[in-house]
Amino acid sequence: MPTTPDYIRIADDVVSAVHANKLKPGDRLPSIAQLALDNSVGTTTIQMAYVRLEALRVIRRHQGKGVFVNDPRLWMREP
Repeated sequence: MPTTPDYIRIADDVVSAVHANKLKPGDRLPSIAQLALDNSVGTTTIQMAYVRLEALRVIRRHQGKGVFVNDPRLWMREP
């Protein structure tokens, strides 16, 4: 039985947190190292999750400042 890769699961968790208002636009996400530690995965897995989230426009990265949640209106689809 195939399982969902960790990087997709982690990215989906971030999207779910936004939908549930646990994360709001402008909120800073944990560092790659911290998120890797929290999820018991390697940093490459978190980098892949962040790349996925960035491609979906859920997050934006600012060099030297961190990773931030974008306004959901930029990426959420209308029902």
